[in-house]
Amino acid sequence: MEKTVSDAIAYRRSVRIFSSDSKLEEEKVRKCIENAVLAPTSSNLQLWEFYHVVDQTILRELAKACLDQNAAKTAQQMVVVASRKDLWRKRAKSNVAFLKKAYGDKSEEEYTKREKFALSYYRKLIPMVYTEFLGVLGWLKYLLFQTVGIFKPVYRQVRRSDLRIVAQKSAGLAAANFMLGMSAIGYDTCPMEGSDTLRVKRILGLPSGSEINMVIGCGIRAENGVYGPRFRVPFKEVYQKI
Repeated sequence: MEKTVSDAIAYRRSVRIFSSDSKLEEEKVRKCIENAVLAPTSSNLQLWEFYHVVDQTILRELAKACLDQNAAKTAQQMVVVASRKDLWRKRAKSNVAFLKKAYGDKSEEEYTKREKFALSYYRKLIPMVYTEFLGVLGWLKYLLFQTVGIFKPVYRQVRRSDLRIVAQKSAGLAAANFMLGMSAIGYDTCPMEGSDTLRVKRILGLPSGSEINMVIGCGIRAENGVYGPRFRVPFKEVYQKI
């Protein structure tokens, strides 16, 4: 029986040592990845990819790239989450195709005002925000939007560095979905920040435009797999009611 959301959140820990006695079912892990891609994502661009690693040779190579930490060496499987800001054109076109199918077979003139706005969003606004040239356009757009922002609220995250953060945030939301999904079925994970991301990309054959969001070790926790009780800063220090 799957855990409730609250139970899954409480059960999830960063497991540092996975048991060698219990095995994960590949199909169940895949299902958790399918749930991961239902996460919210900026402009529905879904600038992410998931690499489900089950090959033992690749796992050993990834463990070295993850600095031979126990969570990597003992993982039965790994999931590498990559952000793909470079795929924005392809994803925007996919959104346009989806919207046109949803709106039905009709000419451009027959679209409602709302439908035209949605199509224009992906045909014009997204290209304006994401198009780059050696980082120069981003700064020009940034200065323009900052100036407009003096007079009215405006979107300001238009530089290359801003858009990288946007893509990474979306990928992080999906990764959280994945880990909670795993927790709900009694599987464990460990998101590993300590890794040589360039080596990880080379091992997986990822293109230069991709960026590693996180490497997640997967397995069933060993008895000594969790390093002590959970610590969190007191809630009153991070919660502000306004």
